[in-house]
Amino acid sequence: MDDETRARRERCHTFIHGDGLVRPVDLLASIGDDVVPDVYGDGGVVADLEADIAELLGFPAAVFLPSGTMAQAATLRVHADQRARRTVLWHPTCHLATHEGEAYSRVHALTGRAVGGADRLLTRDDLDGVAEPPAAVLWELPQRDLGGQLPDWDDLGDQLAWAGDRGAATHLDGARLWEASAGYGRTPAEIAGRFDTAYVSFYKGIGALPGCCVVGSEAVVGQVREWRKRLGGTLFAMWPNAATASARLPERLAEMPARLEHARAIAAALAAAPGVRMVPDPPQTPMMHLLFGVTRDRFAANARRLAEEQGVWAWPEPMPTGDPDVVRCELSVGRATCLLEPARIAEILDELTAS
Repeated sequence: MDDETRARRERCHTFIHGDGLVRPVDLLASIGDDVVPDVYGDGGVVADLEADIAELLGFPAAVFLPSGTMAQAATLRVHADQRARRTVLWHPTCHLATHEGEAYSRVHALTGRAVGGADRLLTRDDLDGVAEPPAAVLWELPQRDLGGQLPDWDDLGDQLAWAGDRGAATHLDGARLWEASAGYGRTPAEIAGRFDTAYVSFYKGIGALPGCCVVGSEAVVGQVREWRKRLGGTLFAMWPNAATASARLPERLAEMPARLEHARAIAAALAAAPGVRMVPDPPQTPMMHLLFGVTRDRFAANARRLAEEQGVWAWPEPMPTGDPDVVRCELSVGRATCLLEPARIAEILDELTAS
């Protein structure tokens, strides 16, 4: 985001995405006066958060890491080393494959194998077509690039059984597990407990400073902790990031069912905006993708006009699709979204398609 766009956002008072504009002073204010710092990840609020997450998700152990890119690849490396296999199966839009510069291969000597179609969820039938014995299988719940879709609960169980029958580890990319919990109507522990290991993020959905946890057995988590050090992730002090997660997680997790309800109300209100489609419809989690029947340039011009004339911040630029007359945006339903009536959100979205 360039300086001009950033200044335009600063002048806005209404935000439809996530928690809106969060100022550093407000985020840091969530760190209480009684926070005990860690030293290189040991003790203090970092250890407390690890214990809390292990208990919340029903696992023996957890380790705090500064980024999901570090966390997930290291976890899969541990699974691969334990099984003397190198291949990890995942959906074609897996974050490790599309956003991490091939770190899984260049750093950890893993082989990623995409299974299924990029435009739909992974199924048991897709896995049945794989003859190679994998080290691990990764599932992302919900599937972000499909608008937050969730696989059927029973079919997910069949997929997990497939991996277990082949001696493969099962790993959950739970960056948005909190949203998946609302979508399934199940606790985070019920979902994460189906897997051997799980990763959860604290800035996505929760709105804390960057940071995450990996949960698993004592043996696996101990090895991930050693990889954290090897990869430069055991920083001298990680307490600010952990403290914001500890402060925000309980309230934000409790909000997820209401956020899902608001997302579905937005979907209903969009019937009055024929130029906007939602994927999936209705939403399965408190997030969705929106398809706008407008060119990229026209969308950007409309978004700029909304910001300058009405003080409404949407998205400065949309994402392209295969059709130049259709663009895409991701709407994560957060506190700012929930402050707006669904009908008002539909009006704003409709204005983004104005000719």
